[in-house]
Amino acid sequence: MLANEAELAQRASQRDPDAFAELYHAYVEKIYKYIYYKVGNPCEAEDLCDQVFLKAWEAIGRYTWYGYPFSSWLYRLAHNLVVDHYRTRREILPLDDALLIREEPVDPEAALASSVASSELRQAIQQLTREQRQVICLKFISGYANSEIAATMGKKEGAIRALQYRALRSLQAILEAEERKTREFDFLPLVTRQALAGSLALQGASA
Repeated sequence: MLANEAELAQRASQRDPDAFAELYHAYVEKIYKYIYYKVGNPCEAEDLCDQVFLKAWEAIGRYTWYGYPFSSWLYRLAHNLVVDHYRTRREILPLDDALLIREEPVDPEAALASSVASSELRQAIQQLTREQRQVICLKFISGYANSEIAATMGKKEGAIRALQYRALRSLQAILEAEERKTREFDFLPLVTRQALAGSLALQGASA
């Protein structure tokens, strides 16, 4: 949270464009990353991010500072826009055709810290519960502290730590299961793998 965030938020709520601009520059990258890991498409993420701040400016006159980070309000707006995005278009996130093979045990926290751009990880995150996805995105993608996540999600810090632990355990299980599938598939003869891949593609096209 910014040192002068309360002052900026109060000025912005009175439609001070300079104060709102400071808040925009402080949080636009984090809001974009949060949305990107929800939709998986940079163009759509940029468009939705723009909509978040447009809606924020339109509603800023009704904003009241309660001591929580201004970003918690922005994240709620972003979450609602992403939900509307999928409800309207009825889409799923784009996924890569193949998963990476690891030689060492899966460490989900290290993977999140160092490989958050991988489509494999996006795919795994999408298999978590809604709250687990949110806490993972806020903690490891947007870089928020547990206190800020608690304010954003309306929970106590202890609940956030427990939710984060369960999310990482679930993510580890998902990644390890996908790794085993990939290894089993890789042991098949090349012709068999190609035939299986073609069969899956045909099923996907006819679905």
